[in-house]
Amino acid sequence: QLQASGGGLVQAGGSLRLSCAGSDRTFSNYDMAWFRQAPGKEREGVAAISYSGSITHYADSVKGRFTISRDNAENTMYLQMNYPKPNDTAAYYCAAAPSNWPFGRYDFWGQGTQVTVSS
Repeated sequence: QLQASGGGLVQAGGSLRLSCAGSDRTFSNYDMAWFRQAPGKEREGVAAISYSGSITHYADSVKGRFTISRDNAENTMYLQMNYPKPNDTAAYYCAAAPSNWPFGRYDFWGQGTQVTVSS
């Protein structure tokens, strides 16, 4: 079970950190990712991380601004959002156990956390 949190209202150019807490002690076995979906748009992959945290992958739209990380001891994954833009506004979802990393089908999903970036 995954629980996403940390969303809210942020000004463009500010920063925000999302968290995704896992309740399963096998959390550290899973590759994971953050996805987002804006109203009227398809869901898109934002960032992905390997089970150990040693490999990361970013969508071009967030590269250089967002950072994905994880703390397996705390069963938590993070998305540090720096310099967000209004078009980053979306519901953000965390996911685990992909059949095709980085942004293929995932077996486990958290509920969304809303991020709204004001200009």
